[in-house]
Amino acid sequence: MRIVVTNCNTTQEMTEEIVRGARAAAGPGTTVTGLTPAWGPESAEGWLDSYLSAAAVLDTLRTYEEPYDAVVMAGFGEHGREGARELVDVPVVDITEAAAHLACLLGRRYGVVTTLERSCGQIEDSLEAAGVGRNCAAVVGTGLGVLDLDDSDRTTRAFLVAAQRARDAGAEVLVLGCAGMTGLQRVVGEKLGVPVVDGVAAAVKLAESLVSMGLMTSRAGSYAKPLVKRRDWGRPGVGWGSSS
Repeated sequence: MRIVVTNCNTTQEMTEEIVRGARAAAGPGTTVTGLTPAWGPESAEGWLDSYLSAAAVLDTLRTYEEPYDAVVMAGFGEHGREGARELVDVPVVDITEAAAHLACLLGRRYGVVTTLERSCGQIEDSLEAAGVGRNCAAVVGTGLGVLDLDDSDRTTRAFLVAAQRARDAGAEVLVLGCAGMTGLQRVVGEKLGVPVVDGVAAAVKLAESLVSMGLMTSRAGSYAKPLVKRRDWGRPGVGWGSSS
C-alpha cells in the first residue's frame, strides 16, 4: 500500500518530521512518501495562509505522477480536503477530521490543543464541516507558532498548560492540533491522564483501512469529478513577496 502525505507548508524539515510520524503509525507493507509544496507559505497560520496552502497542495497533487493508493492531508484545520477528493481517484483523509472521529470513539467530548489562538476559529469551522464539531469541548491555542514547535521542551510545557484549559472546558480526550506536534502524544499522554490522539497517525490508519476495504470516494454528488474546462494554475515566473 502506498500513501502520500502532503505537508501544508513549504518547510521541508516539517515534512520530514510528519513523515517520520506517519511511518511509525503505518502497518507492514505500507510505504509513506511526503510531499512538500513548491510554493505557498512556510507555515500555515491564518485564513490567507490556509487558502494559499490549499491551492499549493492541490497543485502538488495535480502534478505528482507516481502511483499511490491514498492521500493523507497533514494540515490541521487547513482548507483543500474537499477539492482533493474531487481531484484524485483514491481516498483522501484529512488529519483534522481523522483525529476528531477517533477521539469521538474514546470519549463523549474532545478538546483540540493547537498553535496560535488565531487558528482556533478556522479549526472550529473545519470540525463543523466534517460533522464532528458538536463533540468538541474547546479548541485552545498554546501561543506557539508552527515554526516554534521544534523546541520540544517549550512545546511540551505550553501544551500541558493549554491542555488543562481544554480539560476544564469538559474535554475527555485531547487532540494534537498541528501536524508539527506529531509524536507529542507519547510525552504528554501519561501526564494528562486522558487519551491523546495524533492526527497524522489517525489519518494513516484510517487511510489504510479504507484502502484495505476497497472503499473509494463517492462520485454521486458532492465529490463528483471536476467539470472539464480550462484552468490556469498561476502565472509562471510570478511569485509572492516575503511579506505579503
